[in-house]
Amino acid sequence: MNSIDLAILNLNEVRRRSLKIWESLPEEAYSWRPDVHAMTCLEMIRHVIESEHYYHQAIENRGDVPNYESPLQNSPLVSPQQEMEYARKIREDFIQTISSFSESDLSDVKIDRSNAGYIRGLGDMLLRIAYHESIHTGQLLDYLRTAGADRAKIWD
Repeated sequence: MNSIDLAILNLNEVRRRSLKIWESLPEEAYSWRPDVHAMTCLEMIRHVIESEHYYHQAIENRGDVPNYESPLQNSPLVSPQQEMEYARKIREDFIQTISSFSESDLSDVKIDRSNAGYIRGLGDMLLRIAYHESIHTGQLLDYLRTAGADRAKIWD
């Protein structure tokens, strides 16, 4: 297994655990949030999907995407199932792009996100993308605990 395979394995493992939570989200929790300034559970799922799409565009662009438009911006938040369908296509395209890179690209390709405060190699960026999703997976678990809802077991 090479480093590209490991990066994809990491991304897929994080997503597998996210999907467990998304699939088990009770309907009464869709709009739940800890306070008025926080995202709802559905908004957080959408945020993860849109972020992955943005990151994919940033990787292809080798940097920030100033005029970024989410392909989901006009899609209503309906259910985790609908969000997972959006995520499936976005993920397939993203993984296909990552698969096209070589081992040396992980360090040689630079992603210039100076607007966000950093320039990083592709390998670092891929780890950041997985980390971003894992943070929100943990947040959703916390939301569900705080709301008193059942939580999927993701630690297998």
